[in-house]
Amino acid sequence: MHHPTLAVVAAVLAAFPAEAMYAKSSPVLQVNGGKSFNRLIRDSNYTTIVEFYAPWCGHCKNLKPAYEKAARNLEGLANVAAVDCDDEANKKLCSDHGVEGFPTLKVIRPSKKAGGFPVIDDYQGPRTATGITEVVASKINNFVVRVTDNELATFLASDGPKAILFTEKGKTSALLKSVAIDFLDVISVGQVRHKDKESVAKYGIEKFPTLILIHGGKTTTYDGELKKKEIVQFLSQAGQPHPDPRSVKADASDKSKSKAKSKAKPAKSPEAEKAEPEDAEAENSSQDSADGEPKAAPTPEVIPIPIVTEKAGLVEKCLQRKSTTCVLALAPPETSENGEKAFASLSQLNTKYIQGHRHLFPLLSIPGDLDGLKPLKESLGLSADVEVIALNVRRGWWRRYDGDFGVLSVENWIDAIRMGEGEKKKLPEGMFGADEAESTTGSTDGESQGGADADAKVEKEEAPEKEEAPEKVAHEEL
Repeated sequence: MHHPTLAVVAAVLAAFPAEAMYAKSSPVLQVNGGKSFNRLIRDSNYTTIVEFYAPWCGHCKNLKPAYEKAARNLEGLANVAAVDCDDEANKKLCSDHGVEGFPTLKVIRPSKKAGGFPVIDDYQGPRTATGITEVVASKINNFVVRVTDNELATFLASDGPKAILFTEKGKTSALLKSVAIDFLDVISVGQVRHKDKESVAKYGIEKFPTLILIHGGKTTTYDGELKKKEIVQFLSQAGQPHPDPRSVKADASDKSKSKAKSKAKPAKSPEAEKAEPEDAEAENSSQDSADGEPKAAPTPEVIPIPIVTEKAGLVEKCLQRKSTTCVLALAPPETSENGEKAFASLSQLNTKYIQGHRHLFPLLSIPGDLDGLKPLKESLGLSADVEVIALNVRRGWWRRYDGDFGVLSVENWIDAIRMGEGEKKKLPEGMFGADEAESTTGSTDGESQGGADADAKVEKEEAPEKEEAPEKVAHEEL
């Protein structure tokens, strides 16, 4: 029976727009079509990741904590923005950017050429604070000049003040890139490696990193904290940085330009018009369609995880003392619902990682009748027919997955392992494979051939140790 009171309540609620997902105090920059998008993002010198969302979208709400954390991680380095596609004023903007489901994430990088189109890429990384921070930091435009002994004279001969960072690092940090963007066409920013002895000696550099400012015929060495705000303040004695567009209100001419532009479809870069990548399905699986229904997407060819059929193969890949992290799906030989679901979820993730060119530890399927698997399960106390575990023999830990084997749940579990989160258990001594590994590696102290440096390299490639790592990477010391 229809309830008139509930109908009235529903009508009243429907009359009110959904509450904005990000508060004004949020670190996420909120923009809208025709008013602030061009000024804050399209015409900005900074790289921006934009979330196109709807306030009612469940996946958007789930993303919010990680997205806000990424915004804090990237503060001063890149923009983290959001557009409410449910707002009538933003619908054309969302349509122009090809938004069909929520949340849709796009990375917008300004062109290095004056008047050039911004480069717009679909975000394909993990939807975690760590993943977003790493991807966006890697896409910050680099205006830092790499200076060698042979090039120093040429660099110094150019007009204007110079800032030079002397460092032992080969790569340019996101922090230094952002400083160069702040002072673009105001101060030339260069980077000199410690190996360039003549340049190091010329300025009497004794420790690394060291930042110097050359201005007005004198050289000043920076001795403050290696943080963005302090560095900008130091360099400001030679010239003022570009103002943050968020602190500059649009004047009447800006508004009229935005209004005029909103009548015509904004030009897109070639990158924005290219077809969706093959691994879009994995990202779309965590989207809602614009009308609130799950978004249908073409399914790419799934790359199944390898099936290990011999004990020697499992030992070689995962159970030697030099082995790093492996994720194993232990399932009975006969077909089961959970076994198929676990295999399908890991295969979907395997496809996503491979097509996204992302390095990850091995994902393997181990049939229950594999010779010698029973002692392994018994030593770890695993009794369920289907088990998914992660283990790292070299570091001596293992962890059991406890969930419904759904792809999102498994991915979150894997991401937590990559970030060093969650409780890990100690591997029991004498687990099968260890004794055999000793004879093949010739090592009993946990180091593979090549020593500790080789092990450290493997761990670095594997993953950051904890979730906070990207903030340190993004704002890393010069």
